[in-house]
Amino acid sequence: MLAGIALPAAGALGLAAKGTVEGFDEIPSNLKTPPLSQRTKILDSEGGLIATVYSRDRTVVPIDKISPYMQKAIVAIEDGRFYEHGAIDLKGVLRAINRNAQSGGVAQGASTLTQQYVKNVFVEEAGDDPEKVAQATQQTIGRKVRELKFAIQVEEELGKKKILENYLNITFFGQQAYGIEAASQRYFSKHAADLTLGEAAMMAGLVQSPSRYDPINDIQEATKRRNVVLQRMADVKDISQAEADKAKATPLKLKVKTPKNGCITAVDGAGFFCDYVRKTILNDPVFGKTAEERQKLWNLGGLTIKTTLDPRAQAAANEAAVAKINKDDPVAASVVQVQPKTGKILSMGQSRPYGLDQKQHQTTLNLAVGSKMGGTTYGFQVGSTFKPITAAAALEKGLSPAQTFDTPWKINIPEGDFTRCDGKPAGYANWEIGNELKTEEGSFDMTSALGKSINTYFAKLEQMAGLCETITMAKNVGYDRELGKKPKELPSITLGAQESTPLDMAAVYATFANRGMYCTPVAIESVRAANGDKLNVPQTKCSRAMSERTADTINQMLKGVVEDGTGTKAGLSDRDNAGKTGTTNDRKDAWFVGYTPNLSTAVWVGDDVGEKKSMYDITIGGVTYDKVCGGCLPGPIWKIAMTGALNASETPGFATIAVPRGEKPKDPKEGDEGPNKPNKPGKPGDGKPGDTKPPTNPFPGITLPDGVIGGNNGHGRGNR
Repeated sequence: MLAGIALPAAGALGLAAKGTVEGFDEIPSNLKTPPLSQRTKILDSEGGLIATVYSRDRTVVPIDKISPYMQKAIVAIEDGRFYEHGAIDLKGVLRAINRNAQSGGVAQGASTLTQQYVKNVFVEEAGDDPEKVAQATQQTIGRKVRELKFAIQVEEELGKKKILENYLNITFFGQQAYGIEAASQRYFSKHAADLTLGEAAMMAGLVQSPSRYDPINDIQEATKRRNVVLQRMADVKDISQAEADKAKATPLKLKVKTPKNGCITAVDGAGFFCDYVRKTILNDPVFGKTAEERQKLWNLGGLTIKTTLDPRAQAAANEAAVAKINKDDPVAASVVQVQPKTGKILSMGQSRPYGLDQKQHQTTLNLAVGSKMGGTTYGFQVGSTFKPITAAAALEKGLSPAQTFDTPWKINIPEGDFTRCDGKPAGYANWEIGNELKTEEGSFDMTSALGKSINTYFAKLEQMAGLCETITMAKNVGYDRELGKKPKELPSITLGAQESTPLDMAAVYATFANRGMYCTPVAIESVRAANGDKLNVPQTKCSRAMSERTADTINQMLKGVVEDGTGTKAGLSDRDNAGKTGTTNDRKDAWFVGYTPNLSTAVWVGDDVGEKKSMYDITIGGVTYDKVCGGCLPGPIWKIAMTGALNASETPGFATIAVPRGEKPKDPKEGDEGPNKPNKPGKPGDGKPGDTKPPTNPFPGITLPDGVIGGNNGHGRGNR
């Protein structure tokens, strides 16, 4: 009978008693400290707040952090005899039965504060699952019996004070606010401990119907309800009548604080990084064996996540991303920075703002990463930024930087000259390779070929180093980690015909800066649960990708790129720095990836919407480019990001190493490429140092394979 209080006869409303004692084992047995969904704080590496995210806006506080007025108000209006009865209020039951019998329906309930608390726990457990919520709130005798069973246990084990504390932390107060602390902040911009009598009465009045008594939408109705609570407090002698009357006469003064939820609120354009952190928790097994476990952890919240984001670097990356490209331009920029020795991701910036409003040119697509982490499905071709990987493979095989090739403007190499890792030929057709300009012919060693980004040289270098060795080096430096696929064993990989991501490319070049040690990128330093427990987090995994000598040699050669090669517009004048430009076929992607010993930065520019556009005769950031190139747009963006991120007092240098050179090229002939053409090496000669394999099958009029160019851009001198 007690289980059915406040309900008419079972037959009248079709409420069955079946299941009255069934399903007890399915209900959580521990209601002492139910897991409450709370806010999660995402912090930068210095402890600054990046963003707050939650599925329930709640901050759990102890009873001594809740205003005494609030404690008295909620008891007075919801369960005036709370401290006098046990889990069940027998007087309330009799009163409810009498009223309901007279009305023939449910006119009055008799649930105690403890019973309401138990019901709220079941609702909280149901989360956002409509079916589970319906089960937790269904009007059946079975549910009432279960509530009573656990209410009795809770009364015995917790006591009144703890029940009241838990109730005030779990209850919904409207306006997306769960628990008294979040509600206090929402309506009055203050802590629950500081609520006045009138404010507490208004808050207590919300519980019965948060929408009906919402003070933001209907201040008059909220005021009436507040006054009812105040009078009830006076009636039960919690306050005097004079105090109640004075509070009634005081107008409600709200100080509404709009809740900020999600990565869209992240500071300094860090929304993409914030979302990357979210994806890390949802995808990495360290946070749970199954996707369901990880999702539950994220939804439960209450986490304090300290990330690797450096506030100075993030501000610089964000500034750089928007400095040369407007949010409504036809192309976008991605800027990402990685710390070489630790793998820590220090920043992620984009020219388009993070968000869902396409009319404001917002996007949630993270251009720095692969689709699993909220980014691109296919990635972007990297152009000539791949060439240092081929150079590293060649050096590891024992080839000298002085290795010289005499090459015409265009060459042809049989695919059968390249061997895959399974020992089979890479193909049976002829691979046709060309430099962009007719002036790009003659004698080049590895340093000059990197500086001028000579395609034909690197095709021949890959032939000598080995296709399998080049592919293996790409894997060792994490070239396609984000995309989760193996590189295709095709010779054109040396010219950047295959895709990667800005984050992976920043990590690739960080390997050179770290003297050959590759470290997987990480975004999280530590995570603490709501109870203070420290959770395990993903750790960077460092492995040797190449010898120190190879990395040191690459560093010295790539210094030439920014000093007098294709990346002169990007070079930093106050410290050792190195890098490489990259431009793909039809100029659909443009790159600059570069580094100092303590910071690696990748910049990509290209079309991020629909079918990729060629960047010819295009206006970007108010500037018209006849041809976008790695050195003329990504390069200056890179310089802004690096300059802002680096501390001027810290200027470590690369390890000094002598890099042997081949025969110095002769002065160029004048070509017909216009005023922006690069210097052209002299005529091919015989007997060049280290020239162990001459070029094969030169043909005039050969075209470039689809997807790549490594050559000159025509907008600036020798940019690629």
